Parts: sequence; C-alpha cells; structure tokens
Amino acid sequence: MAFPLVQRMQGFGSTIFAEMTGLAIEHGALNLGQGFPDTDGPQEILDAAKAAIDGGRNQYPPGAGVPELLDAVAAHQRRFYGIDLDPRREVLVTVGATEAIAATVLALCEPGDEVVTFEPYYDSYAASIALAGAVRRTSVLRFPDFAVDEESLRAAFSSRTKLVLLNTPHNPTGKVFTRDELELICRLAQEHDAWVVTDEVYEHLVFDGLAHVPVSTLPGMAERTLTISSAGKTFSLTGWKVGWVTGPAEAVSAVRTVKQFLTYVGSGPFQPAVALGLGLGDEVYAGLTRSMQGKRDLMVGALRDLGLPVAVPGGTYFVVADVAALGATDALQFCRDLPGRAGVAAVPVSVFHDDDDAARTLVRFAFCKQDEVLREAADRLSALRA
Repeated sequence: MAFPLVQRMQGFGSTIFAEMTGLAIEHGALNLGQGFPDTDGPQEILDAAKAAIDGGRNQYPPGAGVPELLDAVAAHQRRFYGIDLDPRREVLVTVGATEAIAATVLALCEPGDEVVTFEPYYDSYAASIALAGAVRRTSVLRFPDFAVDEESLRAAFSSRTKLVLLNTPHNPTGKVFTRDELELICRLAQEHDAWVVTDEVYEHLVFDGLAHVPVSTLPGMAERTLTISSAGKTFSLTGWKVGWVTGPAEAVSAVRTVKQFLTYVGSGPFQPAVALGLGLGDEVYAGLTRSMQGKRDLMVGALRDLGLPVAVPGGTYFVVADVAALGATDALQFCRDLPGRAGVAAVPVSVFHDDDDAARTLVRFAFCKQDEVLREAADRLSALRA
C-alpha cells in the first residue's frame, strides 16, 4: 500500500529536534539543540507533586483542570498583568502549550481560512495550521534585530485571515516584541476581524529590564485574544506538560470542545503542584530569570569569541548566531556535522522558515543548561576557530 499519511501532513516527518538529539547521542555531544533544562525546578513544586501522588490524585482530573490550578492561573494573570478572568469560564488547562496551540487552531479555523504568523516559527505552528486545513501566511523576521516589517506583515493579511498566531518572547530568535510592534499587529487584526492567539510560554524569561506585554492588555484586544502559557519553561518542568489557555469564555469553550477529543485530560497530580508554583513569591520568579540571563551571557560570549555575529536575545532559552564566518554556507549541513566536529549539537534556523534564503547560515543554540555544561560547550566550540 502507498504511504498512508494524509497529504496535508506530508512534509512533517521527524522533527529537527529528534534528528539533532540522535546525532548528539551518537557522538556523545552536548545537546544545545533541544530547549529543555538539565536541572529541575523549585523543590517546593516537586514536593507538591509528590504529595499529590501520595494523596491519591492520580485519576482523571476535571475536564477544564483542577479548581486550584484554574484559580491560580487567574490569580497569576491578575497579579502580574492586571487581567481579570473568571477561572471557571475563561481558563482551560491543557497538556502543555503545544496541545493548547493545536486545539485552538483546530477550534477556530475552517479549511481554507488563513493564519498569519511570523517566520521563523516554532514547528508545531505549521503542523497545527496544516491539521486544520488552514493556510499559512507569514511575515519574515530578519537577523540580526528580527524587527517586524510592516509592509511584509500587511501583505500577509487578507479577507480570509482568521487568526494571527504570535509568539512573544519568540522562539527561535529570542526576540521580545515591542509595544509598537504589538500595537501594529493588533490594528491589523482588528481591521480584518481576526483572532489573535498568543503563545507566551517564555513570559517570565525576559532579560535586561525588558517588559513582557500580554496582547490581551492592549486596547480593544481582550475580547479577541486567546493567551497560551505553561509551567514548563517558567519553572524548568518541561516534562510535566501543564499548559493553559485564557480568554473570552465563548472562545475558551470552543477550544475545550476540541481539546477533550485530543487528550481528554492529563497531568493530574502535576496540576496542583503547578498551582502552588504560580503562587510563589516574586523572588522565586526573579531568581529563575536572573539565572537564565546569566546563562545567556555565557553562550553569547562563547559565540562572540568564535567571531560570530550574534543576535542577543531579549528572552527565552535561545540565542541565534550566523555561522557564515566559519565558512558555512548551509546551516542544516553545518548542524549535522557539528556533533562530530566539535561535540556540540545545535539547530539550524532555516528549518523554521518557508523562505529558504532568510536564514541560510543561522544556527540556534539553547542555553538553558548548567553553567559547567555551557563552559564545556564553549571550550568544544573553540576548536572551530582552527
């Protein structure tokens, strides 16, 4: 029989992360390709999960999420951003942000609807749009500042635009969208009567005094914005897969209708633990951010020591460098060779693009690792100078 995968999902084979992780294992390389920390989150959150398991919270949780997590997400939005939510109608717990994105796109898009997003984009965005039978329309963010190009963005909108899928702080570039850029996006969404779906999983990993601006706080946007976040990146608990969607009750209900047929529910004993984490003091959040900013500085310094142009990230786990100075002409091949050459794995930015030329020699390095790992990676990469 012929290959049975539906046409709209052909082209979405094994992810680049699986390929580079495999090469890292094969060569004993340090894996700076996949964005997960190599240390656990705050001990009090881990202890709360153990207590939930020992306390018998191991069966299906309620479909929308356990009440204490719904309350904690609402309290978090009020505490940090002044956003008031009804925790029973305007919050939905999901199996990580990836499920939240897929369920939201599937809930809001009919086949043929258009989704505006920025490239480079996280790979699940393209897959979720394809699953919905929708059409991807992109505007390119270009190295080194990754600024929004207004002309390009306007050209991405049309009468068929159904939603804008936005990630800020942005993976893979580390860009934090400015208020002016967000206001431009919002104006265009309002002009075209489109939803804005914001992936804000790196909301607490913003550096150098920059501020994260939730789109739903901008004028006229609360009623047309669905906000997605998770515990994974904030608390270094990526394997727990606890995310959430917040926004207008009718839209959240639509997402829940789809979500219940994807995973139904998940992460039962982790949900109350995340609820505790969201209520931790400001010093915990500040410490996590400060630690990650220090790791960023280590990675940026290592790449600059190689003579590479670097886009210093305003947030996230990632830094992008141009490896053309090392003689590379194809970042994908460079990354395939890197584990064997230098004992380090990284990811080519080109795999997150529709425009093949926009990132031909750009490479993303994850710095969410222990400092000694980053220093060892810097030592290994220094061999490339030869």
